Amino acid sequence: MAELKTRRPLIPTEMPFSPRTGETIDTLRLLRQLQQEFGTEICQTYIISMTNQVSDVLEVLLLAQEAGLYDPATGASTVRIVPLFETVDDLKRAPSVMQRLFELPLYRACLDGGYGRSQLQGENPSREENPVLQPLNLQEVMLGYSDSNKDSGFLSSNWEIHKAQKALQRVAEVYGVMLRIFHGRGGSVGRGGGPAYEAILAQPTRTINGRIKITEQGEVLASKYSLPELALYNLETIATAVIQSSLLGSGFDDIVPWNEIMEELSAKSRAAYRALIYEEPDFLDFFYSVTPIAEISQLQISSRPARRKQGQRDLSALRAIPWVFSWTQSRFLLPAWYGVGTALQWFLDQEPEENLKLLRYFYIKWPFFKMAISKVEMTLAKVDLQMAHHYYQELADPADRSRFDRLFEQIAQEFHRTRQLVLEISGQKRLLDGLPELQRSVQLRNGTIVPLGFLQVSLLKRLRQYTKQESASLIHFRYSKEELLRGALLTINGIAAGMRNTG
Repeated sequence: MAELKTRRPLIPTEMPFSPRTGETIDTLRLLRQLQQEFGTEICQTYIISMTNQVSDVLEVLLLAQEAGLYDPATGASTVRIVPLFETVDDLKRAPSVMQRLFELPLYRACLDGGYGRSQLQGENPSREENPVLQPLNLQEVMLGYSDSNKDSGFLSSNWEIHKAQKALQRVAEVYGVMLRIFHGRGGSVGRGGGPAYEAILAQPTRTINGRIKITEQGEVLASKYSLPELALYNLETIATAVIQSSLLGSGFDDIVPWNEIMEELSAKSRAAYRALIYEEPDFLDFFYSVTPIAEISQLQISSRPARRKQGQRDLSALRAIPWVFSWTQSRFLLPAWYGVGTALQWFLDQEPEENLKLLRYFYIKWPFFKMAISKVEMTLAKVDLQMAHHYYQELADPADRSRFDRLFEQIAQEFHRTRQLVLEISGQKRLLDGLPELQRSVQLRNGTIVPLGFLQVSLLKRLRQYTKQESASLIHFRYSKEELLRGALLTINGIAAGMRNTG
């Protein structure tokens, strides 16, 4: 705080920094250079990944001051700092972190009169002359679906994000700040993906207010915006949902008994998910055996490395994109549904008839619950346990079968349990009966990628034999490791295209 109140230089012009520190400083200096050359509207947002305390934001503000992006004397800043809360623990801390930030006069000065201004360049445009300028007193907060899902499972992740939005809105209202939620969604259900219209309508009442921001990436861009007509349709759909949610709202999000039930379901789902993913000693080996995660980590298919810290073979260092992507390739789609069935079964076991009626009522009336069950239903329709079992049978080392059989059976039981309960709640005989066009589309695509699955398993098996250096000169190794890897890449791309929302 003391350093932020002075214009004294913090960083010498020349000093040997570590590569990571140098990259951060150079990024902010480049941002300043871009704004000087093209105007402040060229880039105004700096997102802080894995935010968990106030100092994470203030540190960026201090570096922004050194780069000439922030003036502590006037409060003028040409960079908007956006904290990103990703894990479940971070989501729970988000309201208190933002509250402490809003209580700092220095930070409030940035919100009240700094962001979007151009005083640092000697300009003072009016908002009428430059509509690109951001509204004053606006705080943008990004919520991460991917890491919270990887941490706690689908139901717990979505519920914690839902609660965080309501709590953040209450804090913003107390301090008179306009809030814009930035949803860090991916293409897959396990990373927050799914139909955008329903997802927006399922947001808590009073948390949109005409403002929303959503990440669109990779295959989602190709499927939604590759043609002008498609782009217009999707933008109109999102705009309609934002207006509808802002004007109407459901009111069901504030019913205390319903929230208490969801809290219990979330806790049970999280416990079941973590019991398998983080507490089973053999699970990590099972994951590396039955999915193409090792091969995916070698492929240039995303903007970031597969792991935050290279060389670590654990789930904490693995990024959410390859985590979800690998389960989708092997047709388990585990992160998008595991634990939901156990939670629902626990609730129904208490009072079967009455609680089933209540869950069906939630499904009809409560947009959040309807959205959650519908996403699980769509994911379950894409699961192919027969193909998943083929991955297991062919790729797992025979010596590990005694350890892995129990895990596969546990996953299969949870799948059947979840599917049965989803059908009971929705009142359907088959998955996606309420959406016949989507049902037919999923069935057709599921069938077309089955041959690719067999090809991928064969290629992965040979690649792993190369890795183990097992008699690489045998006659059936007619192709090099690079050729096999390229073939695996093609099957990965093909399966991803057939599954659509994969990453």
